[in-house]
Amino acid sequence: MDIKEKTLRLIDELKSTCAAYGMGNDGNEYKIITQVFLYKFLNDKFGYEIKNAKSDISKKIKSAEKWETAYSELSDEERFLLQGAISADVPVLEPCHLISSLWNQQSKGDFDVIFDSTMTDIAEQNAEIFSTQTTENTKIPLFETLTNFVTDTAQRAPFARALVDKLVNFSFEEAFVKHYDFFASIFEYLIKDYNTAGGGKYAEYYTPHAIATIMAKLLVGDNPDLHSVECYDPSAGTGTLLMALSHQIGEDRCTIFSQDISQRSNKMLKLNLLLNGLVSSLDNAIQGDTLVSPYHKSDDGKALRQFNFVVSNPPFKMDFSDTREKIAAMPARFWAGVPTVPAKKKESMAIYTCFIQHVVNSIAEGGKGAIVIPTGFITAKSGVENKILHRIIDDHIVMGVVSMPSNVFANTGTNVSVLFFDKSQGKTDDDTVILVDASKLGEEYKDANGLKKVRLNDTEIQKIVSTFRSKTAVEDFSVAVTYKQIKDKGYVLSAGQYFDIKIEYVDITEDEFNAQMQSDTEALQAMFSQSRALEDEIMAQLSGLKFAK
Repeated sequence: MDIKEKTLRLIDELKSTCAAYGMGNDGNEYKIITQVFLYKFLNDKFGYEIKNAKSDISKKIKSAEKWETAYSELSDEERFLLQGAISADVPVLEPCHLISSLWNQQSKGDFDVIFDSTMTDIAEQNAEIFSTQTTENTKIPLFETLTNFVTDTAQRAPFARALVDKLVNFSFEEAFVKHYDFFASIFEYLIKDYNTAGGGKYAEYYTPHAIATIMAKLLVGDNPDLHSVECYDPSAGTGTLLMALSHQIGEDRCTIFSQDISQRSNKMLKLNLLLNGLVSSLDNAIQGDTLVSPYHKSDDGKALRQFNFVVSNPPFKMDFSDTREKIAAMPARFWAGVPTVPAKKKESMAIYTCFIQHVVNSIAEGGKGAIVIPTGFITAKSGVENKILHRIIDDHIVMGVVSMPSNVFANTGTNVSVLFFDKSQGKTDDDTVILVDASKLGEEYKDANGLKKVRLNDTEIQKIVSTFRSKTAVEDFSVAVTYKQIKDKGYVLSAGQYFDIKIEYVDITEDEFNAQMQSDTEALQAMFSQSRALEDEIMAQLSGLKFAK
């Protein structure tokens, strides 16, 4: 069994343990699964780092039969020196924090207290680097107590023992060199049961890995010579878009900034950052309402901070009537306006239009961005949507649009497109925009719930990427049009609106033409006769009803 299969089995076993103690699909299960998984990851990462540190002391650890035992036998001074030799991207663990230490204490009656104390102590000792925060500057620790989610107090210690049993005979070490390519699929599997639209207010929508890859490739390109790049997602969710973007750029060449209102998403985003070696960006992962209280500001604290790359997959529609007036009171930010509150269906408020405006505002001069939108937006003829279309086209910042297949997103049946921005200077009405209709691509499959979904394969992803980059016109697939053509068409960004209409011509003889005309005439006469007969029958029935009265 390879490391990926072992890791997936570990996740399944942790979920089975939760189910056995009455927490299967419980609202708190995701906290337990993600935190225990992260604890195991960091335990093994710490061991890997101290065994490979540039220190003579590490040789003792590496040659030992059990590195945990060798580490615990070091003097306080040796441990201090060794801890100072490892990367700051790894939290410092003391011998009492290791999984092996918990394993050796399992016979103690208060093991649940020991387990929780270990987790919270790790969080406290590493709070300076490994915590995230809210818009109110409240620190969110790396770990929290977990056994309290078991309502039967007598079952808390056995539950903690069952979790440790699953961790002790598994190691992540051989996966560390694989980095993003390994953990992207593992993370997707880890959170798949907790990623539903009903789980939170914003950004519980999961962006498929294929879509995230397309967005990153089209924004960044291949083998970019980029350094000190800043990337931002105002509706970050679990961080899928940011991880793909940072991987395309190079994790060591970019800094991640994010915000999301969801507590659940913040915990999963934190896990994603740690799995992908983006520890330095943890401090920029903010929990809070982006539209009402954007956290990331310019140095003077007045304007929005602007970034080299901005990505977003926001919720499309939801009831934000409670904060609508606060948002509408910021016309400089929301220059196209804010959707009104419907009289009956408040949940239909098009909140994504506010995020489009925020994304545009957040892209630095010369920067690029992309946002997932309902496909209906690109042909909007009125309202806030149409005002946005006019602004982004008149300002020449649209780079292109890719319309995706139906059901490509797991949690919405809405047809979606990705709108790309480019704030390069000097563009005119004669510059071109690439519009791609990929709606016919993809292969159908059924998800775990038996619902029909669509996924793009590698060949299709490459077709979209290469066509978009080259701005190539492909029959019934893509078209390159100028800003002037878009304006003349009524500010429409749908590829299909620009495809040539095909008329097929068939050569026939005069006799064949006359015969076809005769046949069509007879068919029309027959239909007219049937229509008159039906009309007479109905009138007769109505007449009979009248006399019956």
